[in-house]
Order: sequence, then structure tokens, then C-alpha cells
Amino acid sequence: MNANYDRPLFGYPVIDTQSLKLSIAGRTLVDRLEWQARPGECWCVIGRNGAGKTTLLRTLAGLHQPDGGRIRIDGRQLPEWSQLALARQRAFLPQAKSDAFGYRVIDTVLAARYSFHAGNRWESDSDHDAALAALLAMGVDGLAQRDVRTLSGGERQRVAIAAMLAQDSALMLLDEPANALDLAHQVSTMALLSRLCRERQKTVLMAVHDLNLVHGIATHALLLMGDGQWHAGPVAGVMTAELLGRCLGHPVELVQHHGRVLYVATPCA
Repeated sequence: MNANYDRPLFGYPVIDTQSLKLSIAGRTLVDRLEWQARPGECWCVIGRNGAGKTTLLRTLAGLHQPDGGRIRIDGRQLPEWSQLALARQRAFLPQAKSDAFGYRVIDTVLAARYSFHAGNRWESDSDHDAALAALLAMGVDGLAQRDVRTLSGGERQRVAIAAMLAQDSALMLLDEPANALDLAHQVSTMALLSRLCRERQKTVLMAVHDLNLVHGIATHALLLMGDGQWHAGPVAGVMTAELLGRCLGHPVELVQHHGRVLYVATPCA
């Protein structure tokens, strides 16, 4: 287990954990996680299937009870937050979505604004502006009046990300945001998240499988080794061939290509 942050320690981090422990079916996924993320940082969570990426994100979002340790958001322990206040502070994009009812796309995104108008009968003009701006940012503004059940998988994913953007939280937790997206939208979505961190000082934590997709935009990485161990820190010190090979259970090579680092799985003999 290793944490190497290499940044000034002042003020509260947006989110931090102390001795966090996560288990499932008697198996330890994460043990004694000491971790923190600050404004402007974009973290990727890496690990093989079943290593605990989704469980970690759900726990940090307050949707799963940890087996030990504490989580703080903006300096306050997670249980101290009301659900309404927490919804303003953090947004969560789950990996799986199910639409049982035929809501319009615009209504689906407006639902993410509830914490800003709770107690009022109708959404405000600012809520509508935020929803439309989020749809435009994801290139799905033309689908605003469509029934969400009629969308393709990629369109539905972009609408889900738009809802998260409309929530306008300081902390964004995303579970496989590139799911179902074509190459162009994978790249544009990652670029958008990077800009939000860089220009608006948002904090992003996302579970990913495509190392090459996130390497150019992530500032930090959290590797879940699958046995409770973990490594956290800036990308250059954590996304190494040796650590990634151990984390993913397969040798990984780092290849320099036109000034970029590419991650390539070593072919099996």
C-alpha cells in the first residue's frame, strides 16, 4: 500500500478517507485506504474485474456502507451530510442504468437539479438553463424531447453524463463513463472532464479500463490490487509497467509514440 501525492497540504481536500476498509463475500477489496483528492485533480481508478472499483465509488458516494474507516467530504464525515446537501456536493454516475418509465430526455436531466429547487413546485429558469447547457455540452441537445427508452446505448450514456453535469457538483464520481460510447465521444467526454478539472477546479474520480483513453487527462491514479492492497499518487509514479502489470494480472509495456505514452498488453507466448 502506498500513497504519494506530491502536492501542498493546505485546506480541506474535496474528499478523503482514513483507514477505509471494503470487503465482499469475506474477501477484502480495499484495506486501510488513506487517500485524498483536491480541487482540479482528475483521478482514474484502475483494477481488474472484481477488484472493487464499483464498490469503492458507491461507498465514496454514500451508497454503500464501508466495513471500516471513515470518509470525509469537504472536511465533514459522510454520515454528517443530509441527502439534500450531499447531492449538491457530489454527483455519481453509475455503471448500469434502467429506465422503467418514458420520461423525456430533458426531464431526466432536470431531475438531477432537484437538490437546488427542493421544496418548490417547479424548476426555475436557472435549472432549465443548466439542463440545456449540459445537454449541449454532451451533443444531445437535439434529443431533449425524446423518450429516454428510445435512445441507443451511447445516446443514453451521454444523457446520463449530461445529468451529472447539470448537477454541477464539486466532486464527480463516474463508474466507466466511456461505456457504450463510440471513439469520438469517448475522446470528447474525457476532454470535457479534463477541462472541468483544469478550468473550473472540479474533482473527478472515475473507474476505467482503457489506460490509453485516460492517460492524457488523468492527473492521478488509484490502483486497486485485488487483495486489499492499493497504490495512489500522480500518474507518472503510479501508472508504471511494473505496478500496472501486478494490478491487472498481465504484463504491460509502456511505449513512447510521438511524445505520448501508450500502454500495450504484452502478447501471450
